Amino acid sequence: MARPSSDSAYDPLAVKQLPYSMEAEQAVLGAVIMDSEKMGEVSALLKSEDFFVEKHALIFDAAYELFSDNSVIDPVTLLDELERREVYTKEAGNAYIRQLAENTPSISNVMDYARIVHDKALMRKLIRAAEQISENAYTQTVGSEPSDAQGVLDSAEQMIYSLARGSMDQDFVHIKDLIREYYGVLKVLTTDKDATRGIPTNYAGLDRCLVGMAPGDLIIIGGRPGMGKTSFAMNIATNVAKNQKKSVAVFSLEMTNLQIVERMLSSEARIDSRKLHTGEIEEEDFASLAKAATGLSNTDIYANESGGINVSQMRTKLRRLENLGLVVIDYLQLMHSDKRIDNRVLEIGDITRNLKLMAKDLGVPIILCTQLSRSPEKRTGGDDSKKPQLSDLRDSGTIEQDADIVLMLYREGYYKDEDPEAKNRAECLVAKNRHGETGTIHLAWEGQYTRFTDIEKRYEEG
Repeated sequence: MARPSSDSAYDPLAVKQLPYSMEAEQAVLGAVIMDSEKMGEVSALLKSEDFFVEKHALIFDAAYELFSDNSVIDPVTLLDELERREVYTKEAGNAYIRQLAENTPSISNVMDYARIVHDKALMRKLIRAAEQISENAYTQTVGSEPSDAQGVLDSAEQMIYSLARGSMDQDFVHIKDLIREYYGVLKVLTTDKDATRGIPTNYAGLDRCLVGMAPGDLIIIGGRPGMGKTSFAMNIATNVAKNQKKSVAVFSLEMTNLQIVERMLSSEARIDSRKLHTGEIEEEDFASLAKAATGLSNTDIYANESGGINVSQMRTKLRRLENLGLVVIDYLQLMHSDKRIDNRVLEIGDITRNLKLMAKDLGVPIILCTQLSRSPEKRTGGDDSKKPQLSDLRDSGTIEQDADIVLMLYREGYYKDEDPEAKNRAECLVAKNRHGETGTIHLAWEGQYTRFTDIEKRYEEG
């Protein structure tokens, strides 16, 4: 549907009208013409495409260009810019530009007008999305091929979710606008060092290396069976839920929800996990257990033990959680693709690609536990020969490719039963870090509590 022109007559009944407010659009433009500084506030909420009237969109775009060049916005400069762009002639534009400025009710209410324009634009996008969903559904009913109802449903859900997050119909962005946005981020960073950091794991050495877990990151935790992948992931999940006050979702494809809770309680209460598993709790343990249970109950940790769940099903469930801060999936080799793929290597690649897209879509980091191949056991040489490497990632090289961060867990005591000192030593090898350096983080392993401890904090406590 073509936009109406603000300075030419049109019949509002000739077409089915999409929602918009002529008065609000005019008031926003008038306020910006009267006070250039208002563009800074308005441009944080509105883009030119949010204006329904085509000429209003062109005027806003011209005014924004002046603002970007640190030029004053007034009827004279704006009309000159519009003439340069061949949007208006001086004769046609002069009266309307001055009318916008003169008829603005109140400059101080500009953000109220801007919100009206924004909301009307959102309603138009919703209508277009609904039309597209309807078209997709009708298309599936035509022809002899079997209909993909679930695919249509997933597509519809994605459209509405993207619209709610303001990420629908993204177009190219000019480098000048990106630089301006970056300078805004840089300004915040210089005044508040923690403002743009990712979510901390609460392991000091690891957080220094990673600078936190950034929104959209796919973080792999790899290790051989028995190294503590699940424990480490659950430790981080608990830290985020407790310290960041964020919702944390845990998909456990191997253990039941009660087994997950048992591990968390063991770790938090520092009660031997075997005691909890067998029910051989001593009297003095009950106070610690009650304190840990109360602490965990006050967090927003959500567990899901659905077997055979795929990425689309995960995405659907995650969108229903509020204040989501972290997703943990244990583990990759038990997952299946949304599609039918006979080659397991290709299937794993499809899963990791979609998990990365989901992390970006939801704007949260995703921790994905994965098994490593048997290569470390087969290597011979010195003590370091058993340490995992990126090439040990099992099933697919795309795991390394799709991941932003790859952490490898290694416990020397796993291979040296005769060395009591090695039993409690652990290393987190940062094998890949898209945002910074790699290296080795030394941790302590408290196996009886299924808990990794930050050595630096341990020394401080001691």
